[in-house]
Amino acid sequence: MRAGPSQEEIRRQNLGALLRYVHVHGATTRAELTTALGLNRSTIGALTADLAGAGLVSEGTPRETGRAGRPSLVVRPASERVYAYAYSIEVDRLRAARVGLGGEVLDRRDLDRPRGLDAAETAPLLAAALKEMHQYAPPDALCIGAGVAVCGMVRKADGLVRLGPTTGWVDEPLGTALADELGLAVSVTVGNVADVAAFAEHARGVAAGCDNVIYLYGDVGVGAGIIAGGRRLTGHGGYSGEVGHMVVVRAGAPCDCGRRGCWETEIGEHGLLRAAGRSEARGRDALLAVFDAADRGDARATTAVRQAGDWLGFGVANLVNIFNPEMVIFGGTMRDLYLAAAAQVRSRLHANALPACLEHVRLRTPKLGEDAPLIGAAELAFDRLLADPLDAG
Repeated sequence: MRAGPSQEEIRRQNLGALLRYVHVHGATTRAELTTALGLNRSTIGALTADLAGAGLVSEGTPRETGRAGRPSLVVRPASERVYAYAYSIEVDRLRAARVGLGGEVLDRRDLDRPRGLDAAETAPLLAAALKEMHQYAPPDALCIGAGVAVCGMVRKADGLVRLGPTTGWVDEPLGTALADELGLAVSVTVGNVADVAAFAEHARGVAAGCDNVIYLYGDVGVGAGIIAGGRRLTGHGGYSGEVGHMVVVRAGAPCDCGRRGCWETEIGEHGLLRAAGRSEARGRDALLAVFDAADRGDARATTAVRQAGDWLGFGVANLVNIFNPEMVIFGGTMRDLYLAAAAQVRSRLHANALPACLEHVRLRTPKLGEDAPLIGAAELAFDRLLADPLDAG
């Protein structure tokens, strides 16, 4: 039989639990930590002292208490001193940020990304953004890692992008290329953009407190991040969530993945622009122009938006029947489509979803907005620190 955990193992687990709580919830009093973590006051005091000594949190008196007696000390994440670099590789742009412990975006850079760049060509652009941001980091600050969100199927073992139909990537060693280019003495973790955005919204966004969530993310294609039972559902190799490639129309329109009739051919960029008679246009601005035209009464644009909204509701109904989520979040271009065609989405959802699966589901847009992929990518980097705060420096 395996022996029970040692006192040191328990201490490290408690350090991780306390730091994770402060990381997610922000400034928290010792009294609140005592209640939330189920530990006594002396243990909380010892744990916060260890974390403060490691430079991961700070302690101070609250600004105002409104109560008599000695106030409980407030524990705050050391956001300025402890940070991760986060990247979001999208079809038409690259985004980079320095994100502090506690989820605060401290600095950011946005770059245009010409379509067709491979991983080797993309990595130097991201490294240049890092070097710019690094100049503004405090000299005693601690970088604990880098996280990357990318549209595509990512092998979680090493960050290899097995397939990125919308970027044209096949077996691109993004994790290795970026680690070599950045030259950091810390790890680089790569994840699917929808998965990491779901991670962020579940931790500190609109889905906080929900244990079963689907986050639909649209760019040119469509993917999903899935939270089941409070845990990210990534699949055996890390490839789950490719819902955009559910075949919904037999012998339908060709998809970037090489097949026909995928869901994203009806609700993604190409399908919506094709239906609106704007096949030569591309990019999010082109989609927003269609939504604007529909709002102003353009007949063809209105038909295209309603048709795409109906298909969006059709697919969401199937996902609701399969996963029974509490919440479905629409991010990226799926947010724009949902807001433009909410009536069609809800109508089709109610027509196709099973009543038992439908009765508690809520449809929402991201609280973190376009920052969800960046904050989620940072969470990938913070994960090792939060698991063992004294062994991740």
